[in-house]
Amino acid sequence: MSMSKIKLTIGVTGLNNTDNPGPGVPVIRGIRESDFFECRIIGLAYENMEPGIYMPDLVDKTYQIPYPSSGSDALLERILEINEIEHLDLIIPNFDAELQTFMMSEKHLNQAGIKLFLPTTEQFEERHKMVLDQYGKKYGVLVPKSMSLTTLNDVAGIRDEFEYPVLVKGKYYDAYVAYNSEQVISHYNRISAKWGLPVIIQEFIRGTEVNVIALGDGHGNTMAAVPMRKQFITDKGKAWSGITIADEKMLEITRSLIKQTKWRGGMELEMIKTTAGKYYLIEINPRIPAWVYLAVGAGQNIPEALIKLALGLEIKPLETYKVGTMFIRYSYDIIGDISQFEKLSIYGEL
Repeated sequence: MSMSKIKLTIGVTGLNNTDNPGPGVPVIRGIRESDFFECRIIGLAYENMEPGIYMPDLVDKTYQIPYPSSGSDALLERILEINEIEHLDLIIPNFDAELQTFMMSEKHLNQAGIKLFLPTTEQFEERHKMVLDQYGKKYGVLVPKSMSLTTLNDVAGIRDEFEYPVLVKGKYYDAYVAYNSEQVISHYNRISAKWGLPVIIQEFIRGTEVNVIALGDGHGNTMAAVPMRKQFITDKGKAWSGITIADEKMLEITRSLIKQTKWRGGMELEMIKTTAGKYYLIEINPRIPAWVYLAVGAGQNIPEALIKLALGLEIKPLETYKVGTMFIRYSYDIIGDISQFEKLSIYGEL
């Protein structure tokens, strides 16, 4: 098989692997395990301390790229500069905050021979946390009640609309439980300083947190889907261990949403299953989640499938996965040399 593997050069972002891990490292692990592709992996890092940069045998080369907040022009210019050297076939962006910048640059990147496989702007916009209730009505899925806060004066209004506790969420990331208005104010200040406004207040639904990772082909077909239950959750609400489950109802909801929205690319549906057996959609992440390697381990290599879709190759939906496959994250000390750090800081590449 290895004789006829397709050779590709792929840029991957999201190499941070802290207690709030980026999906880059597990995405690369999935690509490395492909029977179909042999890839040179180019790490695209925002910070020079992202662990994925220094993990042996993970990336072939790393380049520093400007933050999405620098605007799409700066990012596009840097990517095209890197492309001159590396001749990228494809980029897999893995952060919510950078997706819009990449979506805006898609046409230019395509002209330079670089493929992306991302949601459309409309798909991306309509699943935002601040408009999730409209999304629920439109596509026939239960969502918790929510409201947006744009100033601290809005906090007083929470008592009229919600019962405590409530969830306080950032536009892109972070979610905290608040049991009173003082806690809401404290979380509001922390989140708005980091992610900007609005801050979202969401009804707290009691139940089990379950998630689905999925891949849509852009025409309404679900090409992969694996449900899991979080076994251990960090204080940032991230799964530190999880297990694949058999849950036909969750898969039905996933397939229905992908069919109606014609979702293009990877996605994660975060749901709460109540004791009454109802499923509430609490969030849609418009990209591959950080626990993607569990799906690979359970028999669905989603990064490989995404590459096939991006290149327009023939692909059959991945329909089976092994129930009871488990993942556990761990911390690991990588030993490096200060010269690596200096090289990346001074030259922007390693």
